[in-house]
Amino acid sequence: MTKETTVNTMENKEKFVIIGNDAISSEKIIAPRYSYWRSVGRVFFRKKINIFLIAVFVLLLLSSFIVPIFCPYDMMENVTDASTFNLSPAKAIAKFGFSMKWILGTGGQGNSIFYGLFSSARTSLLLAIICAAINMSVGIVMGAIWGYSKQFDAVMLVIYNIVANVPYLLLVSVLVYIVGSGFGSFIFALTITGWMGIAYFFRTQVMIIRDREYSLASRCLGTPVPRVVSKNILPFLTSVIVTLLATELPGYISMEVYLSFIGIGLSATVPSLGRMISQAQSAFQTFPWEFWPPVIIASLVTIILYLLGQNLADATDPRTHM
Repeated sequence: MTKETTVNTMENKEKFVIIGNDAISSEKIIAPRYSYWRSVGRVFFRKKINIFLIAVFVLLLLSSFIVPIFCPYDMMENVTDASTFNLSPAKAIAKFGFSMKWILGTGGQGNSIFYGLFSSARTSLLLAIICAAINMSVGIVMGAIWGYSKQFDAVMLVIYNIVANVPYLLLVSVLVYIVGSGFGSFIFALTITGWMGIAYFFRTQVMIIRDREYSLASRCLGTPVPRVVSKNILPFLTSVIVTLLATELPGYISMEVYLSFIGIGLSATVPSLGRMISQAQSAFQTFPWEFWPPVIIASLVTIILYLLGQNLADATDPRTHM
């Protein structure tokens, strides 16, 4: 036996272990444990752009909720002093002295645009998060029941066909006029029927999955319907849920901005991005520093949420984990 053969034999002994005639041990396969959410995180953070988007969004989120605590916004603080109206950043700093409060100038009532920007962003973000949480939670649960129960399906289809024929924007506008334009009233108007479209979408998805082999096997074994829905159906729709959430969050921000812009959104005492844009639209050309900051913030938040949602939806698809 040559020296090279001896070396190869020793290397093979190190790589392979003889387990003998034990049938149980011979069938054991050593493989790394698979974690779905760990794999989702690995795929999601593989794209460096996602880390940057998260950092920017967290910065905006923290600024929107922390800055108003230490820097309270009062849109009427200089309303009696006409010399403070519509000041550019340079003129505002010259009048009040250098301060972050006046770094973006003043509005049409002498209000600080910088402070107002974060207070308005907090309102819009809080509104979007609450509405998305309510509509997604109710829509997913109702959609799962709707798609699985034929009796419930017959009743809900009639209700949905009636509500769906009324334009959503018109319905929200009427509800705002009826219940008022406060923060809670606006959330009520956006959520009273907003979950129905989500529920109908999930009803279709559940109907596709409910008759697959593993769901039929669970039903034949006597598994309760709620457990079949929660264990067999909803986990399969994780990527669908994330994709829908990616469009819902920026959608509510856009809805608030649009309704406040046309004058039927939140009340005038509640600062919001839509209210700031609406008040500055007439001064778009003469006082651009009043118009562009809220437009940029609203656009930035909407784009970031959409991109993060789409990338997260791709990451939750098991086919991308291979």
